[in-house]
Amino acid sequence: MKINTAEFIISNSDAAKCPKEFLPEYAFIGRSNVGKSSLINMLTNNKNLAKTSAKPGKTQLINHFKINNNWFLVDLPGYGYAKVSKKTKSTFQKFITDYFETREQLVCAFVLIDIRHEAQNIDIEFMSYMGESEIPFCIIFTKADKIGKMKIQSNIAAYKKQMFANNWAEMPQYFITSSLESSGKEELLAYIDEVNQEVFKNNSEF
Repeated sequence: MKINTAEFIISNSDAAKCPKEFLPEYAFIGRSNVGKSSLINMLTNNKNLAKTSAKPGKTQLINHFKINNNWFLVDLPGYGYAKVSKKTKSTFQKFITDYFETREQLVCAFVLIDIRHEAQNIDIEFMSYMGESEIPFCIIFTKADKIGKMKIQSNIAAYKKQMFANNWAEMPQYFITSSLESSGKEELLAYIDEVNQEVFKNNSEF
């Protein structure tokens, strides 16, 4: 898939106010400072589409971008470590879970994980929530340019081990990416294109 157009549509904090168009949606979420905005900008060939910041917690709303006029990329707030008040964090959590549990257009979520670090409990817990809620998701390991290939594989193995220990039957599909080197871009977009084709073929609502 080649992304020809990427248009910002709306930001809000209420899942009920998300676009009414019934187009497939792919939500991107991860811990604060995981490189989400850089990844989105890399995928869409637009370095200014998603706002990047050295400060964690920059994204604080549900952001919809229409891609090629036939699907939505949804940029969600990061979870954990953002320097915001407890009240604000609880608000984030509420509208994020509302989005995941009520948004019929959502066909897949991408959980972003910094590949430089070993398995983090907050990521495991969030993915467990996704699994228990039966929300389809894949993992995107980010910042692969920062460490060697052997370390990448050992960290992924650590995630597999911890997820199996948490009663996962298998590791979700995952992608290894680097926004700096644009690696993993073709594989990720090809996956979205494949899912879109299946969605449009098998679901008359889309």
